[in-house]
This record gives sequence, C-alpha cells and structure tokens, in this order.
Amino acid sequence: MLLNSWTSWPLRESLSPEGMTGARMWIRRAVRAVVVVVLMWTTLAGRAFTGWGLAAAGVGMVGTVLAFRALYRTTLARRLWPSIGLFALLEAAAFGFDLAGARVPAIVLWCACAITAMERLPLNVALPFSAAALGAYAAMNNGGWVATTAATVGLALAGYVMRLDAEARGNAQRLLAQERAAHKAEAESAALTERGRIAREIHDVLAHSLSAQLVHLEAVRLLIQHSADLEADRDQLLERVTACRGMAREGLEGTREALSALRGEMIPVEDFLSRLTAAEGAQLKVTGEARTVPAEAGLAVRRVAQEALTNVRKHAPGARVSVRLEYRTGDVGLEVRDFGGPGKPGELAKSGSGYGLPGMRERAELLGGTLESGPDGDGFVVRLRVPA
Repeated sequence: MLLNSWTSWPLRESLSPEGMTGARMWIRRAVRAVVVVVLMWTTLAGRAFTGWGLAAAGVGMVGTVLAFRALYRTTLARRLWPSIGLFALLEAAAFGFDLAGARVPAIVLWCACAITAMERLPLNVALPFSAAALGAYAAMNNGGWVATTAATVGLALAGYVMRLDAEARGNAQRLLAQERAAHKAEAESAALTERGRIAREIHDVLAHSLSAQLVHLEAVRLLIQHSADLEADRDQLLERVTACRGMAREGLEGTREALSALRGEMIPVEDFLSRLTAAEGAQLKVTGEARTVPAEAGLAVRRVAQEALTNVRKHAPGARVSVRLEYRTGDVGLEVRDFGGPGKPGELAKSGSGYGLPGMRERAELLGGTLESGPDGDGFVVRLRVPA
C-alpha cells in the first residue's frame, strides 16, 4: 500500500478543476494572470533586455506560459514522460532567464516548478524534481542562508499542502460521484420494484376475473353456435351473461382498489375482508388488537384472501368457508379454510394460469413472510404471515 502511494499519480479529480467552487476558480485565474503580467512587466520594462534581446525575452515568457499550460494537461492525462520533458524544459528556461540577468522570472519559475511537481506528479518523481528546482533557487538566491533555508522549506511544505488539499478535494469528488451513482441505482431499483408491484397488482386483480369471463363467454358462443333452439337455451345464456357481468364488476372494483392501494389510499384490512366475505358468503373472525398495517402487508392480505376465495369458488363450489384475521406482535396473519362442498369443480376450475398461490407465496416472501397451503381434512387451508 505504501509503495503504491509512492508511485501512483494523484486522483484525476485532484488534478482537474472540476468540483472547485466558482469563487475559487476565479481567484486562481486572477492570481495567475496578475503574476504573469507583473513578471512580464518587470522583465521587459527593465534594462536587462534591449533590441532583439527584448523580443527574445518576450517570446521566452510566452513560451514559458504555454509550457506550463501544456504541463497541466499532460499531468491531467497522466502522461509521465511528456510531463518530465516539460519540467526539464521549464527548469532550463529558468536557468536561461537567470543567465540573461532576469533573476526575478527565474526565481518565480523555480518556485512554481517545485510546487507544481509536488502537487501534480507521483511522489517518486515529484521529490527529485522539486528538490532540483528548490536547490537551484537556493543556490542562485543572494539572500542570507537562514532566509533562503526558511523559504526553501516553506515552498516544499506549500507544495505538499497543496497536494494534500487537491487529494482531499479529489476524494470528495469521487465520493460524491459514487453517492450519485448509488442514488441512481437505488432509484432504478425502486422503479423496477414498483413496476413489479404494479404487474403483480394487474395480475392479481384482473387475471382471475378475465379468465373466468372468457370461460363464460366461450360457453355462450358455443351455445349460440350449436343450439337448435335458442329460446329453449335462453335461461342458460342469461345465466352465463349475468355471471360475466358480475365478474366484470368485481374486476372493475378490484382495479379501483388496486389503484387506490398504489396511491396509498386503502380502507382498513378488516373492513375490506368484511365486504369480501359478505359477498362470498364466508364467515370472518378477527383476533388481536386492530391496527393500521403497512401498505404492502395490507395488499398481501387482501390479495391472498381474494385468491383463496376464488379458488374455493372454482374447486369447491358451495363449500362453507371461514376467514380469520389475526393481529400479532410484529406481524399479521390470515387463514382461509374451506370444509369441502357438495359441488364439483366446474368450468371455472380450468380458468386462470395456475400460478395464483405461487404468486401469492412470492409476494409474501418478498415481504419477509410465509404462505402455506394444502389439504386439511375434507377441505383446503391457506395460511399467510407477513411482518406488520
């Protein structure tokens, strides 16, 4: 881990201006612009250069600025050898300014190279380059050794502090990007979950109603097609059409309930079961202290009750049915039990996809609950438990 931090580049987010505040960006640009203007003015307005020398100094200053811009781009792209070449070029330019008598631009260039190397290069490359630049500055500085040493150490620390600041900003940018990606993934997951929930509601509400209607409508079609005396079969046709109308009403009511549930507008579970059992002729018993249950748990209880009563109507017509809703600490339970009926499974037993109870079991398991179903004596029982 230590070797990796010694040889690795700073984070791309650290080298990029992205994530900086607008004020900080403008301050950095303003400081750089002021430094460049002052250096060019002090260099070109002095007496060190005249004639062609003045023109060469101006070209050298512009070339130095362009080299620094290129250095920022190569370090941002993490291109090591072009960056090393540009640093060597800038060091040579500093020595050139010093030999030509432009001491101030040379000193500023050495200091800028030392700080930039510490901020933007891997440490194993930054340290020797920064040491070379600061060594040149210390060697060419005419001040006292105490002031020179203090300035050299201060510049080295300033470069390292700028590196740490850039790394902190880069880490913050990376964490922010990861957080945004996590929020996006969470939103996509929530959307997929909601789509699955809507799909389950559509199936649970409409599948049984529509499949049963299709059975009756197909029977009506066959009666009309093959009947020799429609008047004689009038009662049977009317019975089938009336059954279809009742199932259509049930499907419409169930759809309205599902839409209300998806909007979070649901009547209490026991009220819903009271209406359902009254319509089906079943007996309802509620135990425990009634309370408001979460929307998903309430939907599971509703749909399992509907599915179980639909199965009784299909497979044991005329059977006596009891429904028990039980409020317990931490969960809610539902039991739908039939005791066998005198009727035989009719055409409705063939309707539907056959995946009603497995779908209910999947719904319960998604909520952390359980659903059990199977024969019980002469009848059949369905038991549901969901956290609530």
